[in-house]
Amino acid sequence: MTATTPEPESRRLGGRWIDHWEPEDTDFWERTGKRIANRNLWQSIFSEHIGFSIWTLWSVLVLFMGPDYGFTAAQKFFLVAVPTLVGAVLRLPYTFAVARFGGRNWTIVSASLLLVPAILTMIVMEPGVSYTTLIVVAAVAGVGGGNFASSMTNINSFFPERLKGWALGLNAGGGNLGVPVVQLLGLLVIATAGAGSPRLLIAIYLPFIVVSAVLAWMRMDNIGAVRNDTGAFAEACKDRQTWIMSFLYIGTFGSFIGYSFAFGLVLQNQFGRTPLQAAAVTFIGPLIGSLIRPLGGRLADSYGGARVTLWNFAAMAVATGIIIAASGADSLLVFTVGFVLLFTLTGIGNGSTYKMIPAIFTSRARANIANGADEEAEKAMARRVSGAVIGIVGAVGALGGLFINLAFRESFMVAKTGAPAFWSFLAFYVVCLVVTWAVYLRPERAGADRGDVALARV
Repeated sequence: MTATTPEPESRRLGGRWIDHWEPEDTDFWERTGKRIANRNLWQSIFSEHIGFSIWTLWSVLVLFMGPDYGFTAAQKFFLVAVPTLVGAVLRLPYTFAVARFGGRNWTIVSASLLLVPAILTMIVMEPGVSYTTLIVVAAVAGVGGGNFASSMTNINSFFPERLKGWALGLNAGGGNLGVPVVQLLGLLVIATAGAGSPRLLIAIYLPFIVVSAVLAWMRMDNIGAVRNDTGAFAEACKDRQTWIMSFLYIGTFGSFIGYSFAFGLVLQNQFGRTPLQAAAVTFIGPLIGSLIRPLGGRLADSYGGARVTLWNFAAMAVATGIIIAASGADSLLVFTVGFVLLFTLTGIGNGSTYKMIPAIFTSRARANIANGADEEAEKAMARRVSGAVIGIVGAVGALGGLFINLAFRESFMVAKTGAPAFWSFLAFYVVCLVVTWAVYLRPERAGADRGDVALARV
């Protein structure tokens, strides 16, 4: 969503602005750029990681909410859906904020903002609190979900094209790991201090939030040549590929974040697990899904993004079928294995779908160049629009987490089991599979549509 034109110094906020930044220049990169970019990358990963942990904090806090809180399973599923919605909505303005305020400056602000939901949660988290109060405080935690978009946009500006896949993969994976880490810490708190000590979990994160903001202030930089490209955003909104990829990303990342919020609650309400028993396995799926995300991108490099995504959705449908069968047989072991498998597949799908986006527009540019279009103009347009599409897809895809938790809420409210929700998820994965095949892999779809992804190797 960004282009590189000078930002007038009179409009700049804060310090540590870099005016000369040419990562595609090999000499500049080896002499200066690599060191600065890597420093910003590692700090960005840390800040985004904390953001993900605060965003998904309520997936753990609901495990602390026993009968003395007086909330039903349906109310808890809706509660964890609220930060998912807010985080998804915030991803678009957070994407623009990097170019408006500077990557370093916005990281300081976005990291500092995490103190607000953490402190509010510490104040209200006790039996007797009203459900409305918890909804409002959970909504504020959505600020952590926006950090992913601004972090990815910022790091995208620091690295040359040949290294962006590696850099963005590390940034995304490191951020996603914030989900299993907060869940693992929740397990340790429940195991040592008991389910009546949710404030202890929040207290652990307060110093890390402060450290994240301080290190961003000390170690990160703003790039002066980055500005918002509203033209590319408008083009992306008009392109049907944007909305097709958003739909597919709902199936992959939406599933990952939705199940991350819901897994512990499902174990408690469907299999009667205690908070400790649920927390003992809740983190496993998100951990594997986060670590395996780069593999999805690598497989897409080797076999084509659409092919990997197609087979991944097929496998996700099978894994969901295993979960449905385990639900009917009341088999906790098979249910857990199926869920962990599903998490693993969401991680692979996250990597393969994100790799499809630049491939779509790069392949389209190549086709236009072959038909006589200006090479430099087409390549520039591909970079601009694909950057905008990444921001939109990330925001829309996160809404999948909302849909999943609302489906579980309805399922447990009506049927007292998650089985109806899983049937709807299975149907959705089949639809995603069909869309992937019809748009990108159907043999008769030659030309731009098929070439967009299926045969791309970028």
